[in-house]
Amino acid sequence: MIKACIFDMDGTVANTINSITYFANNALTKAGLPTIDTEVYKILVGNGAKVLVERMLDTVGAGREYYDAVADEYNSKYNADFLYLTEPYEGIIDAMLKLKEMGIKVTILSNKPHETALKVSDALFPKGSVDICYGAREGIALKPDPQGVYELLDDLGIEKEECLYIGDTGTDMKTGKGAGLYTIGVLWGFRGREELENNGSDVIISHPSEIIDIATKFNS
Repeated sequence: MIKACIFDMDGTVANTINSITYFANNALTKAGLPTIDTEVYKILVGNGAKVLVERMLDTVGAGREYYDAVADEYNSKYNADFLYLTEPYEGIIDAMLKLKEMGIKVTILSNKPHETALKVSDALFPKGSVDICYGAREGIALKPDPQGVYELLDDLGIEKEECLYIGDTGTDMKTGKGAGLYTIGVLWGFRGREELENNGSDVIISHPSEIIDIATKFNS
């Protein structure tokens, strides 16, 4: 019996890649560094802001002496205008609301800074459609460590067999499988089928409505 779903945020429920590209490239430009193409950012993101900035500097061949300036500029400007060029994926709100109608809790687990993740969730999704949203917090290991999943399961009072994990990257597949959850890879996000398969996805889907089909089969 499925009682909850855990969704990744960036690339799964929220299309943030154009926003990330914009603010990240602005930070690089301000530091006097070259910019990076959007398609490259789809590979760089997924493990939190700290790792993103490190990967950005590696990509443009810049040393770690640039880290503080680029990270501070990126984080401050992104947090100040977090909805710029960001939108929910087509069909994701309908899927969330349908899950709620089925009595299934909807949660989000992101490596995005916690306060920003909360603001994005509150702004993009109807009130009451998301039961819990957690971003990166002090003392909680980032994905792919399953600590955040375990915390959500405890908060909801459910077992791993009662929860689906949905994400778009190898990091997400490792997170879900590491926690022992049935793990769904999505193709509308930042990565492709091969990465999802290679990192243990139980199933791969092309549209949010398929989440309803999967949950229905589990609960029939």
